[in-house]
Amino acid sequence: MKAKFTNLFGAVLLLFFVSSSFAQQAIKGTVTDATSGETLIGVSVLVKGTTTGTVTDVNGSFSISAPASSTLTFTYIGYTTQDIAVNNQTTINVKLASAVTQLAQVVVVGYGTQRRRDVTGAVASVNGDQLAKQPVQTPTQALQGKVAGVQVLSSGQPNSAPILRIRGTGSVLGGANPLYVVDGVLTDDIRNINNSDILTLDVLKDASAAIYGVRGANGVVIITTKKGKNGPAIVSYDANAGFRQVANQIKLADRSQYVAYLNDANPGRIAADDKAPLTIPGTTDWAKAVSRQGFTTNHNLSVAGGSERNTYFLSANYFDDIGVIKTNSFQRFTFRANNEVNITNKLKFSEQVSLSRGAERAVDINGIYGNVYRAAPIIAAVDANGKYGNTSAWGNVGNPLLQLDKANRFALNNRVQGNAALDYKPISALTLHSAFNTDIRFNNQKNYLYQFNADGNTFTVGGGNQRQANSSLFVQNDDSYQYTWDNTATYDKTFDQHHLTVLAGIVTEKGRSNFLNGTRQDVPANKDQWFLSLGNPDVASTSNNGGGLFTRQSFVGRVNYGFAGKYLLSGSLRRDGSSKFSERYGNFYTVGAGWVLSEESFIKNSNIFDQLKLRASYGKLGNDNIDQSLFIVTATSNVPYYFNNGQLNLGSVIQDIKNTNLKWETTDQLDIGLDFAFLNNRLTGEADYYSKKVQNALTLVTLPGILGDPDNRYVTNAASYSNKGVEFALRWSDKIGDKISYYAGANISYNKNNVIGLNGGQTLFAGGANSRTITRTDNGQPIGSYYVLQATGVFQTQAEATAAPTNTFEANKVGGLKYADINGDGRIDANDRVFAGSYQPKYYGGFNLGASYNSIDLSADFTGNWGNKIYNAKKNGRGSSNDNIESAYADSRFTTAKPSSTDPNVITESTPPSTYFIESGAYLRLNNLTLGYTIPAALLKRANISRLRVYVTSQNLFVLKRYSGSSPELFNTNVLEAGIDATNYPVTRTLAFGVNLQF
Repeated sequence: MKAKFTNLFGAVLLLFFVSSSFAQQAIKGTVTDATSGETLIGVSVLVKGTTTGTVTDVNGSFSISAPASSTLTFTYIGYTTQDIAVNNQTTINVKLASAVTQLAQVVVVGYGTQRRRDVTGAVASVNGDQLAKQPVQTPTQALQGKVAGVQVLSSGQPNSAPILRIRGTGSVLGGANPLYVVDGVLTDDIRNINNSDILTLDVLKDASAAIYGVRGANGVVIITTKKGKNGPAIVSYDANAGFRQVANQIKLADRSQYVAYLNDANPGRIAADDKAPLTIPGTTDWAKAVSRQGFTTNHNLSVAGGSERNTYFLSANYFDDIGVIKTNSFQRFTFRANNEVNITNKLKFSEQVSLSRGAERAVDINGIYGNVYRAAPIIAAVDANGKYGNTSAWGNVGNPLLQLDKANRFALNNRVQGNAALDYKPISALTLHSAFNTDIRFNNQKNYLYQFNADGNTFTVGGGNQRQANSSLFVQNDDSYQYTWDNTATYDKTFDQHHLTVLAGIVTEKGRSNFLNGTRQDVPANKDQWFLSLGNPDVASTSNNGGGLFTRQSFVGRVNYGFAGKYLLSGSLRRDGSSKFSERYGNFYTVGAGWVLSEESFIKNSNIFDQLKLRASYGKLGNDNIDQSLFIVTATSNVPYYFNNGQLNLGSVIQDIKNTNLKWETTDQLDIGLDFAFLNNRLTGEADYYSKKVQNALTLVTLPGILGDPDNRYVTNAASYSNKGVEFALRWSDKIGDKISYYAGANISYNKNNVIGLNGGQTLFAGGANSRTITRTDNGQPIGSYYVLQATGVFQTQAEATAAPTNTFEANKVGGLKYADINGDGRIDANDRVFAGSYQPKYYGGFNLGASYNSIDLSADFTGNWGNKIYNAKKNGRGSSNDNIESAYADSRFTTAKPSSTDPNVITESTPPSTYFIESGAYLRLNNLTLGYTIPAALLKRANISRLRVYVTSQNLFVLKRYSGSSPELFNTNVLEAGIDATNYPVTRTLAFGVNLQF
């Protein structure tokens, strides 16, 4: 019984209605597994065609009242649904057969659900239990390596939102992350979601996302939260707590390595300037100076239950994440209430509401970690008297520990998210649905910079330019709301061998945002006095106010048709109107077909396939994720102009040159897939080929300065991109005897990203300035491709250096890098740059293993990618010859005593970007390892505890990589600079202990 307990909240409710005018009788029974005989907890038992239902209790038993002539429907996730006629029976015992194959599941597809066997698109599903077991803040972090075609990039920083890419990068300026739908609420941020509240997470990867129109081009992630069930209250408490530490911290040069390097870059530097108290005789580990051991705790309490008339699910969660960088932390409290009330047999009311409050102490990771990698190790971080080492006076960067201590960045986020809905069934086949969904946010932010001088009161030795002459307080208050009103009608009817489902509806959406901020100097250092009004009135203050408004109106429709359970047709259409463009309306659609081959006699009789379905879909999707005023031209009036010998005239001037004909990006997507199951459903899987073509993509065009645009740039629809690929997923699940069960799953995806047309647009450079940019997005290359000089080795002799082409960046010398003269003009300059790969992986995926023996369970999740490159900007990012280097490079670099043909003698601020700094991005990471033990039920009965499981779990336990940096998994939302490793927050490793308790 306990082995099936994890499916408690997974029962799928089939809401069909029929007349309730028949005489009622009491029916009791037990539901068990047809193979093992174990009782099943949480099986949904409904009187077919009505809302009357219940669920089995902890003993697998149920009791329900139903007409003698009615039919009971038994539904349980992972098992085949059974319909059993009552026929005046008072006792009905049911054995449910396992439907391990995914074709038997129910999935959410947008404005409704479908059996997986009836789906013609590429939809992946993950059970909420698989997400909740990991000690992470967001469900997308736990999604890594679990779904083919989905790439997840996470940061170790508390309260960071992971980056999701579904089937490649599809936009540069229009946003590349998918749309999230949480119980019908459309959003771009799910950091407020408690992982333990999630029932299922479904990913629409193909054109089936067209049902969401201009929001669906990058894919859709649909999250369905848990609901209560008819039965006694079930109380659950889940908690874990553990330690975080920096994983794979790169060792920087120590004192002896740094001194040797510095004397090569600046001969005699140490001999002339090495004196206390500015320098110290030992070594400062700057990474250790700004870091600490982190700690995370997560507590979740829920209550679920109900009756035939109403059900409820309530939960409260507290999540605390103390970051590995000093002062950095995040705390979040969430409360959820999901309720349903059957007002009559035909009318149902439901509401799902989430309240969250988050408090974050943030850090300037770019500034701090940028200085950690460059700060001189011969300068103290802080001495015994609390005075800081003066790296700036050494001619180096600022002291990163001082940067941390002299800044306080605090943010408070309050959010209300949820919906209220009515469902009415005038006849059994028709459901009228009206839902009001809302997402309201209130955010407050305070950034305080403490005053300090570059003198002996702050530093061990005064001097340098690291100072904050006046304290400064920045305050911002912003709020936003977004609502959608969905009104749909769904007709679902079976006629003999024909099954028809028709959806039609109208969706209205509106959103508004406002912000007000201000800055004031000389505000007191006491936190209780951090108000702008207490700043120095004699020093000019700054303030700003703004916001935005958008509306959308949509008409949606979908038709699903099936014949004989074999032949499937589907189509959807959405006409979207968006206020973000002058051309308001557009049409988005998908068509699909499926053939359940396993229902054909020539397959059935072969006894090879348990399930086999061929499917295909094609459609057009949109993306309007841009600033709502990007096409609106504004002008400033009463601008003075002087004509006719200095005569004053007032006129107007356009502030920015805008494209008034902007329109949404569109994506045409084709998908061909195969779903299959073999060997009594023990081996299941799917394979997909897809082709995505993004057209009318937003890109930047440079304008002549004479036109008067402030930044000389113009946004227009002048680019096209493509993503083509193949996905493959397999899962094996079996038992050995009665006590051992196990599973193994794997998925792999191949994706080729390409810029296929700039259509009059201009090449996009990024990652630097002028001739020192690192990436170039151009025709025939992936987005964000590296475009740098080609390093060919290291000069071994002066004669070789003298004979080489002239280097316009830095002089050729022994021990210096040499480069290929691509255009053969005898000069090494920006015209010799070549394309050298990109950060976008060719292959990515993961594999998952698990086993249980009696009360012991063990699982492991791996993720990885290969075929991509990383630009090590930490190594290339030396701002001066006094900056530190990595320890490994200090040992391998060219010296007279130990020449090297690969690593140069020194890297200076003049060293240009080149292939020398490009490394492999391939890796394989053990994302999660969990070992659990469920206490035998016999030991818990006296305490009225139905289940108690304890476990230990580790996140990011180890990684296999070739990259010399700390982590090949880079967190950068700018797709043009995604693979540039400059100042990423350190990746963390977590070891946590937890408990699952239910009674």
